[in-house]
Amino acid sequence: MKLYMQRALDLAAKGLGSVAPNPMVGCVIVHNDKIIAEGWHRKFGEAHAEVNAINAVQDKSLLRESTLYVTLEPCSHFGKTPPCANRIVQEGIPKVVIASVDPNPLVSGKGISILKEAGIEVTSGILESEARFLNRRFFTAQTQKRPYVICKWAESADGFIDPVRMEEQKGSIAISGPESQLCNHMWRTQEQAILVGKRTAIIDNPSLTARLWPGQNPLRVVIDPSLEISRKAALYDNSVRTIIFNRLETRSIINTQLIQLDFSVDIIPAILQYLHYEGIHSILVEGGTETIQRFMQAGMVDEIRRIVAENVWLETGIKAPEFNGAIHETNYAGNDRIELSYLF
Repeated sequence: MKLYMQRALDLAAKGLGSVAPNPMVGCVIVHNDKIIAEGWHRKFGEAHAEVNAINAVQDKSLLRESTLYVTLEPCSHFGKTPPCANRIVQEGIPKVVIASVDPNPLVSGKGISILKEAGIEVTSGILESEARFLNRRFFTAQTQKRPYVICKWAESADGFIDPVRMEEQKGSIAISGPESQLCNHMWRTQEQAILVGKRTAIIDNPSLTARLWPGQNPLRVVIDPSLEISRKAALYDNSVRTIIFNRLETRSIINTQLIQLDFSVDIIPAILQYLHYEGIHSILVEGGTETIQRFMQAGMVDEIRRIVAENVWLETGIKAPEFNGAIHETNYAGNDRIELSYLF
């Protein structure tokens, strides 16, 4: 069972960056210990994994003697597509193996009930922890009613994210190498939103797009309490939908929304709540240090991606965010060390 479910998980992962706010789901159909069809959810609004796998079976008569493996409980409600649980029943598939129950109240347990009531043998919990980790963005959104928060920064070998600058020295200064920068743009295509604070927006004038990697640009989110960022800045170019949280006003400027918040209280929960109701399930917080520390202090960081440029020494400058937690995974890109930490 685990072998087939692992294959389904590998298929599901192909949907990263394309299916949100839906979960990533993979499916394989097995007949006489042989996979006869595979499918995964490819794009939001299109057919789900189970339907794609069923449609890929050439001899549909085999379905009545097959086992369907799927990484998440088949849906039981009408959304942009019909219920997958009903399609499985319709095809007469006798056995279904599920990695994880769906946390969405619209589905949770209901899809399994439909299958069992039709006489289908259902097994669940196979590679469940792996399935939950794969869909950690979706599970966070469903259970905590906020986006999954990833804080990312690049720092020098001696712990600085930016050198000391003169007032006129504006524009992005790369700490990490080109390989890490390419990786960062890939990450941007995998998350629904990206966030920076006012200082980063003013000093670096970033576009926050994924121009170095194919895929969708994330929603741009900026914290600018007094609206100090120039209207000539890249973030006001209206090329990508942008939300700017501030204390002064709420209005729309073409593809840019100004959203007024009460800055006399901690705004991080309010920002995440607003994004949740906008259907945003994940956000990449890219800086600066003060903004990242505010998310940490609010206890609303799920993952940290720290890039350490091992060959770069600044000796002074803006200190990197303070994080002394466990490192769960270490990778290398060029001369940079990428440390991943999971806080959930």
